[in-house]
Amino acid sequence: MHHLNFGQALELLKAGKQVCRRGWNGRGIFIELQRPDENSKMTSEYIFIDTTGLDSDNIDAPRSRVPWLASQTDILASDWGHYPITF
Repeated sequence: MHHLNFGQALELLKAGKQVCRRGWNGRGIFIELQRPDENSKMTSEYIFIDTTGLDSDNIDAPRSRVPWLASQTDILASDWGHYPITF
């Protein structure tokens, strides 16, 4: 399933799922909701992007996990889906 809007993707995040966009550059990129626990320094939920599994020929492309903020393009896109999306 990869024809979801951002609102539907957000509901999947809240349900504990990983989601991604078909339109993102490269495979192996997803976002996930982090809920802090007793060991976390964060006190509020936040969304992070995980590019540690990025499949790219670009050796300089970041492969990490960092907090993520949706762009206008992401918010208006309708190519969201469960991770991993079959291309």
